[in-house]
Amino acid sequence: MADRLRVGNCSGFYGDRFSAMREMLEGARDGHTLDVLTGDYLAELTMLILGRDTMKDASLGYARTFVRQLEDCLGLALERGVRIVSNAGGLNPAGLADKVREVARGLGLDATVAHVEGDDLRALGEWPDALTANAYLGGFGIAAALRRGADVVVTGRVTDASLVVGAGVAEFGWGPTSYDELAGAVVAGHVLECGAQATGGNFSGFRSLPHTGKPLGFPVAELAADGSSVITKHDGTGGAVTVDTVTAQLLYEIQSTRYLGPDVTTHLDSIQLEQQGPDRVAVSGVRGSAPPARLKVCVNELGGFRNTVEFVLTGLDIDAKADWVREQMESAFAASDAKPASVTWSRTSVPHPDADTEEAASCLLRCAVKDPSADPVGKPFTSAAVELALSSYPGFTMTSPPGPPTPYGVYRPAYVDRSAVTHTVVHADGSREVVPDPESTADGDATAPDDTGRRASPFPAPSDVVTRRLPLGTFVHARSGDKGGDANLGLWVTREGPADKYDARVTWLSKLAGVDRVRALVPEAEDLDIEVYLLPNLGAVNVLIHGLLGEGVAASTRFDPQAKGLGEWVRSRMVAIEESLL
Repeated sequence: MADRLRVGNCSGFYGDRFSAMREMLEGARDGHTLDVLTGDYLAELTMLILGRDTMKDASLGYARTFVRQLEDCLGLALERGVRIVSNAGGLNPAGLADKVREVARGLGLDATVAHVEGDDLRALGEWPDALTANAYLGGFGIAAALRRGADVVVTGRVTDASLVVGAGVAEFGWGPTSYDELAGAVVAGHVLECGAQATGGNFSGFRSLPHTGKPLGFPVAELAADGSSVITKHDGTGGAVTVDTVTAQLLYEIQSTRYLGPDVTTHLDSIQLEQQGPDRVAVSGVRGSAPPARLKVCVNELGGFRNTVEFVLTGLDIDAKADWVREQMESAFAASDAKPASVTWSRTSVPHPDADTEEAASCLLRCAVKDPSADPVGKPFTSAAVELALSSYPGFTMTSPPGPPTPYGVYRPAYVDRSAVTHTVVHADGSREVVPDPESTADGDATAPDDTGRRASPFPAPSDVVTRRLPLGTFVHARSGDKGGDANLGLWVTREGPADKYDARVTWLSKLAGVDRVRALVPEAEDLDIEVYLLPNLGAVNVLIHGLLGEGVAASTRFDPQAKGLGEWVRSRMVAIEESLL
């Protein structure tokens, strides 16, 4: 058993940088060879995309770019002794495993390929309208495949962090009750899962990164037997690994301070981060406890069809122009036999007076429509918009001609008893191994709110003193994203500021981030349920805004349907900051 297991990542989503697999394999040299290379290709939206693929061809349902990457890199991986673990199997891990074997044969290579299945629950019949229904599996199936000598392991819907957890279990022999070690691996896996987001991608402190012109490097975790890790990257690659970049990824798409997984419940408020040197951040102190009794299921259903048109409003009388075209469109809907079931209007900010370019003098009025049928959001909708070209507001134009309707899906989480899932490894020789359930699980309902770490109200902190109106982002970073129909907003105090003000700034942020203040900063959330959790070890708060994204990414008509820019908007909002903190 090695002292450290070096696990790299080469993909954070289906469509990530194609060359990353080769970059990670070639960049591991000078005694720093990778042991395992992971690739995360799945998200809630990806499962819907793969489901639509299977409607056209039942033999598909996996990430096809992964196959092309292996055609280019499988020989190099085998030569260097790097084992590949990926969830690119999506809805068809067996089909992908066969395809990988075909690739190996075509290259004249002897590769041992295994796959993990059992996550697909459509056969249960519990969700009769589901296009996809997949339980989130853990890492012990991956570990079983690696222990039997697999060079490549492909899975269906495991949790993103399970790719690293499985590699750690195989290397260090952790058992189902090695909670702290498993939780440490979950944290390392969570940092790695989104690729270059851990090295400066989507980082609100991007101006502090070295801008060398090189693509951001993908992250590497040096995992230890006790579950601790060091996050780093290959030398010479772009970006940086700092406490702030790692914190940014840790706060991405989490909910409370308890991170529920199929193998372990990870206590996020126990994480300790330390900058060990350039591009090296140590992760330690992670604590875990028994996993929940039930498994989460990702359910995607076809919701119907959607379409969008954007009107350009320029110059004077913006409000009146918007009112008129909206009235004309609504009248066309009312006169039609096929009125869309849902019509949503939104508009960008009114331009400043006396703008020195036409673009600066313009704003966009957006009309998004949805319906169970394609007809109402097809020709009747697009014709209603186009026919106004010579009979509406002055300067009428659109950003592009209206397109045909497109299908959309609705995501919802569900939960099942573990007994409904048969977590199975299919080894290279065709033998099947069922992965047993954990020896013990936590009591309680996984769907129930978890108040551990929730911000107290009122928050015990000093009274306000002399303040200045400044953007929240003056010394606060943010990272935001989607969790189904909910939006996650992580806020934390930068480590780059004066050390003697850090603790006071964290206290100030914890005081500021009350539910009422969040509603003021995000007016769209005025009537929504909001939860705020404190993560003092990270100098952070995590905000969960329920329902901001409606029925999920694929169905949302919001301007930013995945809440990717939510954090940057909130950082730009003006707040009262105490003079002593500046």
